[in-house]
Amino acid sequence: MPVLRQVPRAEVTNETVLAYYNRLFGDRDPVAEPGTATGTPGDWWTVYALAPDIFKHAIDGFAVYRHPDRKIDPVLRELGQTRAGWVKESQFVYSQHCKSLRGLGVSEEKIAGIASWQVADCYNEQERAVLAYADCLSQAGGRVPDEVFARLKSFWSDEQIFEFTYITCLYDMHAVITRALRMEYDNREDPIVEIAAPEGFSAADFLSAPRPKE
Repeated sequence: MPVLRQVPRAEVTNETVLAYYNRLFGDRDPVAEPGTATGTPGDWWTVYALAPDIFKHAIDGFAVYRHPDRKIDPVLRELGQTRAGWVKESQFVYSQHCKSLRGLGVSEEKIAGIASWQVADCYNEQERAVLAYADCLSQAGGRVPDEVFARLKSFWSDEQIFEFTYITCLYDMHAVITRALRMEYDNREDPIVEIAAPEGFSAADFLSAPRPKE
């Protein structure tokens, strides 16, 4: 379950929120009867409904990256969104955009290679450049070497670079929010936990154990 309250259908008064509830869940209350046609729990929508104006802002953001005015190749765009999801460890964003890549006809080899693109041979030079830039945005916090921009400018205009930057950072944000609030496929325990010592092993035993030589 998400860490925040979900908004049941009976409490929805905003027309935009209600339209999406109807579109995604039919007549069901998505809190009492969760699940969408694509297999997701659907709690992203019910949590964002807490603030209808933010709900609409987020929905408008989805329309931005698919708008006909966009100048970038949708495959390159989706590579950035998918890599941002992987870098930020959002199973939801990563999983959803793997599906988007597949819908655009991207090979299974390239989809599977997102996690280790640096050593994968399946990407062309443009794809490798946008994946490197996606890492600069999502992994390096916006620290971008001049060489990366030089490579991007060999095939993209400034407008296209700006589009990619905005969209990738938008999905970096979605990945962080979804993980933080444990929505959708990010409703999972943190994988980094302490592994218990053997029974009878004490802290004193640990402190006296030999250390590897430096």
